[in-house]
Amino acid sequence: MFLNGSKGDLDYDKLWKPPSNRGFLPCTKPTPNYTAPAESRGYLLVHTNGGLNQMRSGICDMVAVARILNATLVIPELDKRSFWQDTSNFSDIFDEEHFINSLANDVKIIKKLPIELVNETRMVKQFISWSGMNYYENEIASLWEDYQVIRASKSDSRLANNNLPPDIQKLRCRACYEALRFSPRIEQIGKLLVERMRSLGPYIALHLRYEKDMLAFSGCTHDLSLNEAEELRIIRENTSYWKVKDIDPIEQRSKGFCPLTPKEVGIFLTALGYPSKTPIYIAAGEIYGVESHMAELRSRYPLLMSKEKLASIEELEPFSNHASQMAALDYIVSTESDVFIPSYSGNMARAVEGHRRFLGRGRSISPDRKALVRLFDKLDQGTMTEGKKLSNKIIDLHRRRLGSPRKRKGPISGTKGMDRFRSEEAFYANPLPDCLCQTEPPHQNISHIVK
Repeated sequence: MFLNGSKGDLDYDKLWKPPSNRGFLPCTKPTPNYTAPAESRGYLLVHTNGGLNQMRSGICDMVAVARILNATLVIPELDKRSFWQDTSNFSDIFDEEHFINSLANDVKIIKKLPIELVNETRMVKQFISWSGMNYYENEIASLWEDYQVIRASKSDSRLANNNLPPDIQKLRCRACYEALRFSPRIEQIGKLLVERMRSLGPYIALHLRYEKDMLAFSGCTHDLSLNEAEELRIIRENTSYWKVKDIDPIEQRSKGFCPLTPKEVGIFLTALGYPSKTPIYIAAGEIYGVESHMAELRSRYPLLMSKEKLASIEELEPFSNHASQMAALDYIVSTESDVFIPSYSGNMARAVEGHRRFLGRGRSISPDRKALVRLFDKLDQGTMTEGKKLSNKIIDLHRRRLGSPRKRKGPISGTKGMDRFRSEEAFYANPLPDCLCQTEPPHQNISHIVK
């Protein structure tokens, strides 16, 4: 797999060379006007919700909210009731001492609520999604007049992506990329997995979002049997906190709302020019249908690796019954990869892409699923075949989707209300311009996929 000579250099540039960072480097230090935490007005309890990456972004937002509210933040409680039923506590996944100490100049953080306040009446509040400074400084801060303890019942997307003071945005980045690191035990095994992947050569981390929960939630059934589609429908029907039950799978796929199937990922990688000997790390839980749906991808790319293949049973045993801890291992291997490709733009995809942008690390190729579906349907209908024409079309579609620095996208024109906020690019998917600053003039970037 190691490339050498002029042909090898050309292959490396075409397939692996990172896009230029255009002089952008992390800049998370506070501005000169930033002060130490003000005297605490009360305690902020946080119940996080969702999977690992949804909880991560929520925790970082609650650090910023605690700063805005002049609150003492109690180490957040992780979601134990989500689809994954993970019983992990904060310190099982994250380095708790490092988190507290790293943010000491920003927010006071304690492990537990003082014993004298445990039975104190508290205000339980679901903060309004994508709220700005005015909401927290006025509506929420006014609660301190009657309560010493405020409990946030949800943590995801409770803070606006944009139009916040520079020091609040930089604090979010310090929390996410510096303070909230994984526990030493997870970091150790994560680095071991990276080393074992690197021993195979440059590698792709493929976030293959083709697990049962994803397919059930999204209503995507392309290439599934009738029995499989019905099983997923029943799961969706019986999962009370999934609000949308009646989903048209054909319409969902045509709009680009479905993850690529393993078969489609194989076609995509082949069209981009990655050879069959490319090492690929599958960052995912259990793939739905396992080998029945993986066979075609494996026939194209036999070097499909996973944490279960790279590590021994004994090495993975401490994490094996904890979905969020296993997801943390995937996060580390994905962040460190030469190329990161998500089959779906969910929470992990956004978190890893944002972290890689912040670090200036490798390529991140985000498939244009809506456009790809039209091409894949032509293959299925026999009106197009695999080869140079398809390859050129797919390469052209993705020339500008390699994760090079660009300003975070605002709302889609014409959207209003909550839909306007929902259409924005998430803060943690792209921390530019708030946490990346240009230190040298940009030069022409030619490090993109070439034909």
